[in-house]
Amino acid sequence: MENNKSLLWPQGILIALFALSASLSVGLMMLVKPNTSDGESRHSIDFSNVPTSAAKPGTQKRIESLKTMMLNSWQQQAQAKGISALPPRFQGAVIKSATLGKEQKVIALTFDDGPWPESTGQVLDILKENNVKGTFFVVGRNVKEYPDILKRVAAEGHVIGNHTWHHWYHAMNPQLAAYEVTKTTELIYQITGVKPTLFRPPGGIMNNGVAAYAKNNKYAIIMWSSDSVDYSQPSVPRLINNVFSLARPGGIVLMHDGGGNRSKTIQALPEIIAKFRSQGYSFVTVPELLELQEKAQKVAAKKK
Repeated sequence: MENNKSLLWPQGILIALFALSASLSVGLMMLVKPNTSDGESRHSIDFSNVPTSAAKPGTQKRIESLKTMMLNSWQQQAQAKGISALPPRFQGAVIKSATLGKEQKVIALTFDDGPWPESTGQVLDILKENNVKGTFFVVGRNVKEYPDILKRVAAEGHVIGNHTWHHWYHAMNPQLAAYEVTKTTELIYQITGVKPTLFRPPGGIMNNGVAAYAKNNKYAIIMWSSDSVDYSQPSVPRLINNVFSLARPGGIVLMHDGGGNRSKTIQALPEIIAKFRSQGYSFVTVPELLELQEKAQKVAAKKK
């Protein structure tokens, strides 16, 4: 029996390995943040529950190594999905589209105002069926209400941007503007393990304080070149026409997955994807779009 005991791993390392297996199977990228509230803590793995104090020094060192490995893994996954830091030229810039050659027929689909229980899941289903990655600009209070939907957005490889906490249009003093942006970023980071580098001002309003705060803090301000106007619930043919009337290579399409009844968007989205593909377009996220512009400009500079 004594020999058999020597083959068993200490309790602490077994618990840590169980946490590693469970977290990786879910496929979510979460990072540790201390001193979270009870409501927040259920959305992240709390390593403080691992009984390291009772473990032997060697065991405790192995557990600490596991923690580091897991955190590094999540960071690497985030970077692999194109949601790491933007090239410096785009930090603090206002972007409506990417400057690309006509032969680079790529387009970025973006979705605002989620996560939303009635429609975000349906948008994700359509994107998954068509092997398309999108960029989701989320509202902080909706993230707080529906964190599991945001986890799915991240887990399926889509990019997440900041769309303020309340989606207010009115003018805000610097303190309130900072709250609207930073609180949303902090919650996205806690749930997904990634700090958004993209910001979209509600309504595209640039002069009420939040866009200025985001620019000063080096977010890329992402506007759009093609507006579906789906918030007004046009007919499906009209919605599709709105998207394509100004569509061009390097464009950014504005749609909504939250904030109200998005049934028209759900109906139109498969047709929008199919029509873009029939015209020779492929789909990219906003960071991928900006990276393509960065590469194109470097190539052009070398030719001069």
